[in-house]
This record gives sequence, structure tokens and C-alpha cells, in this order.
Amino acid sequence: MVIPDKTLFIQGANFLITIFVLNVLLIKPIREIIKKRKGLMADQLDKIEGFNKNAEAKVADYETQLAAARKEANDIRSAMKDEGTAQEQELMSVAGAEASSTIQAARAEIEAEVKGAMDQLTKDVDKFAEAATGKILGQA
Repeated sequence: MVIPDKTLFIQGANFLITIFVLNVLLIKPIREIIKKRKGLMADQLDKIEGFNKNAEAKVADYETQLAAARKEANDIRSAMKDEGTAQEQELMSVAGAEASSTIQAARAEIEAEVKGAMDQLTKDVDKFAEAATGKILGQA
């Protein structure tokens, strides 16, 4: 059992002085360090959040530019395809016209040769008929 006497008051005062000294030497500096650390962590978290927002904005901008570039590439490809189709049709029509004129010229030349051959044969038929008649009649 504790018997209260004057040493109790001295121990109480000693306890309070120790608490005060510990507070001044240890607890306040530790609290300051913890407060600075919390401030530093909060600042770093703000910077990280700002960096993440900036990165998200850049990614969104990149995706927008990429979509625009793809659309432009598709438009260019479609235009080139249409232009190529138009050139193909033009070349085909020119080639068809050339082929048609070549065929008509060939037909005209063939008809002229046939007519010339027919005329020649018609002239020669009379000679052959006379020669054949002469052979048949024995006048050769």
C-alpha cells in the first residue's frame, strides 16, 4: 500500500518535469517531422494526380489525333480508289475504241482483199473456163 508523504509530491513534480522535457526534446520534434512528412506526401499525391490527369489528357488527345489520321487516310484511300477506277474506265474506253477501230480497219482490209481476190478470180474464171473447154474439146 502507498503511504502518502512529501516524496509523493516530489515524484509527481519529477514526473511532470520529465513529461515537459520529453515533450520539448522528443515529442514536439517527432510531431514536426510527422507534419512535414504528411505535407510532403500530400504534395506528392497532388503532383501524381496532376501528372495522371495530364497523361489522360495527352492519351485522349493522341487517340483523337489517331482517329482523325485514320479517317483522313481512309478518305485519301477512297479518293485514290475512285480516281483509279475512273482512270481504269477511261483507259478501258480508249482501249476499246482503239480495238474497235483496229478491228474495223482489219475488216475493211479483209473485205478489200476478198473483193480483189473475187475480181481476180472472176477474171481468171473466164480463162480457166476457156482452158477447160479447150481440153474437153481436145484443142489444147
